[in-house]
Amino acid sequence: MTPTLRTLSNWSPEAVVFDCDGTLMDTERHWQDARNRAFREFGLLPPPGFAERAKGVHYVDCGRLMAEETNKPELAVELTAALLGYFLALVSEDPLTMPGASEFVRALSGRLPLAVASNCPLEVVEESLGRAGLRRHFGHVVVPTVPPEEPDAPPRDGERPQVVRPKPWPDVYATAARLCGVLPEAALAVEDSLTGVESAWRAGLRVLGVGPRPDGDETGHADAWVTALDGPEVQEWMRGWPAGASPGAVQDHQRGESL
Repeated sequence: MTPTLRTLSNWSPEAVVFDCDGTLMDTERHWQDARNRAFREFGLLPPPGFAERAKGVHYVDCGRLMAEETNKPELAVELTAALLGYFLALVSEDPLTMPGASEFVRALSGRLPLAVASNCPLEVVEESLGRAGLRRHFGHVVVPTVPPEEPDAPPRDGERPQVVRPKPWPDVYATAARLCGVLPEAALAVEDSLTGVESAWRAGLRVLGVGPRPDGDETGHADAWVTALDGPEVQEWMRGWPAGASPGAVQDHQRGESL
């Protein structure tokens, strides 16, 4: 059964952590276009249903999956590089926000600590949010510090001893909540993919799913699922949230820590 917003109506967050692709930014179509271009570059055809399986997956995992599902495992590195290259070009040319996302973020800015937890490379997230005029509203941007094939790898930067693994590991959301200064259970994650929902749930956050529901109406561990952030039920719920940000917790014009 699809959870409705009523399951969260009597609760309000002390911080909000957003996914980027497909939640804040309309980049899923860019990823799909980039995958198709990478497939074509190597003379391959996308396997049936691949777009849905790739949704929310780290781009390195996606490149490897592209190679495996086309029976070309030796092309994993090349497909991954082509995928990222095409995506960066596309998102730079055409940055678009998801319906209601920009207004939702601006309405919360200064009221609660806000962060982004993404599987994308940091430069992709920064470029997307910056071009959309949203970067200044987030105190923190958290991305993986190790590739998905090396979840137990030691940190490569001695100044950042914490290893942050990609979704569906809980690290990006757990780290974002900590940087916002709240306990995980006091933070709300906003996600569009089941991979991200699992990550946030494993970190202990409450989860609001947004966008088209996954195949089969399966919403995983999401506490609630809505079609868009500009829906009247979402707006009414958000207006009832108390302002929880302490002075300086959200600094519109100061770049927050990024991992």
